[in-house]
Amino acid sequence: MDILPQNVEEIRDIVYGNVKGRPLRLNIARPKLPPKKPMPIIVYIHGGAWMMGDYKGPENYPFAAKGYFTVNIEYRLSDEAIFPAQIHDCKAAIRWLRAHAEEYGIDPDRIGVWGHSAGGHLAALLGTSHDITEMEGDEGSEGFSSSVQAVVDLCGATDLFQLDLDATEKLVGGPLNERTELVKMANPVTYVTPDDPPFLIIHGDKDPHVPLIHSELLYNALRKANVEATFIIVKNGDHGFHPSPKEAKAEPNLDEIHNIISNFFDKHLKAFDKGKRKNL
Repeated sequence: MDILPQNVEEIRDIVYGNVKGRPLRLNIARPKLPPKKPMPIIVYIHGGAWMMGDYKGPENYPFAAKGYFTVNIEYRLSDEAIFPAQIHDCKAAIRWLRAHAEEYGIDPDRIGVWGHSAGGHLAALLGTSHDITEMEGDEGSEGFSSSVQAVVDLCGATDLFQLDLDATEKLVGGPLNERTELVKMANPVTYVTPDDPPFLIIHGDKDPHVPLIHSELLYNALRKANVEATFIIVKNGDHGFHPSPKEAKAEPNLDEIHNIISNFFDKHLKAFDKGKRKNL
């Protein structure tokens, strides 16, 4: 769905943070006629190997059409700043949402996040590093939590030691074997604890860029910690869940994957008992 639905409106280029005079922006897509109760929030983090892409895509339009308050966030790319700048920016955006909850009629206790590839990595990191001080940064909205209540990780890297690419070295500012502490800091699997939010992990078994082992590692770590986690392997799927060159189709297909994601967010952001939820 690339065209803005008739029942959805956008607010573009809102500044949510500032780093030494460099504004950080986000785009909002929300129902034109918001519900009477505060809306749950879905945040999308774009991919692009941490060095490409932007926050201006239509990824959240279908969720906004269903009654969610949705946000696409900008974060500093690796040619501008090395890690942990990227997760600092993402956390600043979450804090900004909580700081402006009353203004926008949103529920600060119902924030879901999703992303693909580099965005999946950062979404997973948001989910597992919610109580790690050095991951927070100091970009605005001080005093508000950066925790999230549901995470969808699509083909994200979870152990950068097992992703020996130029993009990975660029993210951490040099060879991985010379940046071991920073690489460990960037790995979502480093921080898994029993109080992490529910995860949905989806990965193609023919992914040529981020091997399937990354999602397997994260899923196994979450389950070992008794965190609610669902892992879906897209048979014959490449990095974008399209059929790999030698296959006729990928299963589940893109429409089915989107329905799975939508159902996950509906379960964990629309229909839950606050008294029983973690990370609120």
